[in-house]
Amino acid sequence: MDENLDRARAFGFHGDWREFAPIAFTNLLLTIVTLGVYTFWARARERRYLWSQTHFIDDRLEWTGTGFELFLGYVMAILIFGIPLGGLSFLFQILVARGEAGYGGLLFVSLYLLGMYLVGVAMFRALRYRLSRTFWHGIRGGSHSQGFGYGLSHVWRNIVGSLVFGFLVPWAMTSLWNKRWNQMSFGPDDFYSEASSSPLIGRYLLYYLLPIVLFVGAFIAAAVLGPDAAARREDAAANGLAVGIIIYILFFVVMGLIALFYYSAYFREVIGSLTLGDLQFEFDATTADWFKLMVVNIALVVFTLGIGSIFLGYRNWRFFITHLNAYGTVNLDEMTQSDTRAPGQGEGLLDAFDVGAF
Repeated sequence: MDENLDRARAFGFHGDWREFAPIAFTNLLLTIVTLGVYTFWARARERRYLWSQTHFIDDRLEWTGTGFELFLGYVMAILIFGIPLGGLSFLFQILVARGEAGYGGLLFVSLYLLGMYLVGVAMFRALRYRLSRTFWHGIRGGSHSQGFGYGLSHVWRNIVGSLVFGFLVPWAMTSLWNKRWNQMSFGPDDFYSEASSSPLIGRYLLYYLLPIVLFVGAFIAAAVLGPDAAARREDAAANGLAVGIIIYILFFVVMGLIALFYYSAYFREVIGSLTLGDLQFEFDATTADWFKLMVVNIALVVFTLGIGSIFLGYRNWRFFITHLNAYGTVNLDEMTQSDTRAPGQGEGLLDAFDVGAF
């Protein structure tokens, strides 16, 4: 059976926050009672609901991951990586205290590179795990790769991206996206991505150059207003403090808006470049859409004294699915199960380093 997606919207979300609320509040209560241990089971329970309320073409998604898998992955990450890294950090402090600056510096650089490598592995393996536990028509995704090679790419591409005063960061971000997704598959088909950094350069330069422009503007303002401020010393301190606070707030507000301006283009580019077999994906969220999401999320957390954060996962997933679409043809009769190995534990490194899979 062929499903043509050129006219109908492929993805849809049917969840309701009123249905989700009992899950969210129960998860919060059990997490508090268990001193955080239930976090992993709470995450699995939340995903089962979100996936089950998400349809793609003619069937809803299914999440088969468990809280124990997530918990086991976290424990393994702490035992295998967390404790050794903690020991090396302690050794670094000892070397510095003894005046062994050379060895201490070498160890610090090594720790930094190792941390960057593990973050890359964490991102890859988290995405691999999530695809392996996502089912549609009884078919799942995954990857043949373990992610160790991607970790090396994550290191050197980020280092190169930081060169030339960081101007190559968009290239590093898009090339790593391509590298990650080009090793993933769903059923018998491989994902393929050819995202380009070219459409992002202008927006990135706006984000990059704004602090410089503001700094130069503040310097010029100080030079122009300096004589007048000296003539009114009593008011100068108070006025200067007020102006400084306003500039500080405006700086972060404007930087946040420009960051949204950049990331809205980034996700449209990278998801729009992604294909799976004959499917072409699209993400149509604009900067205004991202702004509305962020403002409501912040207000939800602030005005509920943090309790509203339990709904952020729901809101972010609904936003993602609502703006996600796919075009092309799916031949369900030819869809076969993935032959990739399904990992036995969850996103341990992801949790340990607090990074996102996507």
